[in-house]
Amino acid sequence: MDPVTSAPQWFTDALAVRPTSGEVEVGGAQVRYRVWDRTAAAQDTTGAVAPRGATAPGILLVHGGAAHSHWWDHIAPQLAGRHRVAALDLTGHGDSDTRDHYALAQWADELLAVAEAAELGPRPVVVGHSMGGMVTYVAAHRHGPRLGGIQVIDSPIRLRTPAEEETRGSALRRPKKVYPDVATALAHFRLIPAQPATLPYVIDHVASTSMGPVPGGWSWKFDPAMTGRDGSDALGAGAPPCPMAYFRAQDGIITDEVFAEMRARFGPEAVVFELPHTGHHPMADQPLLLVAAIRSVLAAWAADGRLR
Repeated sequence: MDPVTSAPQWFTDALAVRPTSGEVEVGGAQVRYRVWDRTAAAQDTTGAVAPRGATAPGILLVHGGAAHSHWWDHIAPQLAGRHRVAALDLTGHGDSDTRDHYALAQWADELLAVAEAAELGPRPVVVGHSMGGMVTYVAAHRHGPRLGGIQVIDSPIRLRTPAEEETRGSALRRPKKVYPDVATALAHFRLIPAQPATLPYVIDHVASTSMGPVPGGWSWKFDPAMTGRDGSDALGAGAPPCPMAYFRAQDGIITDEVFAEMRARFGPEAVVFELPHTGHHPMADQPLLLVAAIRSVLAAWAADGRLR
């Protein structure tokens, strides 16, 4: 069965919601982003769309390493019934510019610049996956008072050992492969890290938006040099100065030992729980569960007054 035609209605409806595009210059590079406005989004589960003047905070979605903003195409419309939502391409990813060198701190500053350019409001909530969660955590420590909160998805929020830094991303630092045509490139698309269970219609969409034309054929839209980025001491710091939630994927990359160390640093106010039966990429195997988790935390923060 064709994975596109077998997609459920909620997925095709989400992709039918067309975001607007924008770009902003940050540190000499153009950063591209897309915005799903409240008035253009599908209705939420209550059947109501919040008016343009609603006070619900804007949401910024941050992809993982070697990914891009289209990983959120089926997620963002589910959140945009009550929120203005943006997703960006970090530099070195997607349609944003490349840099001579990359750093978590530079990417963290890109988040704040995009949130302002996309008009997400004075205290947006940032949701980051994998490497994007690391960037989000660094942004919270650099710009915490300007954020309404952060939600981090299966990210290793810790300082790496020198040996880990030396070997990090070695596979991705290899020259990008160039494929003669789109079909050949699609056949070679793989998640990193791999996970056994995925939804084929999600993978089909993500893969098709992950490539672009290059001399000699087609290749993936990320700069392999981004894996050599600088780290940040903020990854070993304690609780950020804004509300935080952490979603651990049950079948993800975070070991029990690493999770226990992170949990202690996040502090008692952090919302921390496990997404059952999910791999490291929950938007690829349990997207509606991920949406429910994000929505639930937003509702809890709004109820107790933490979303001001």
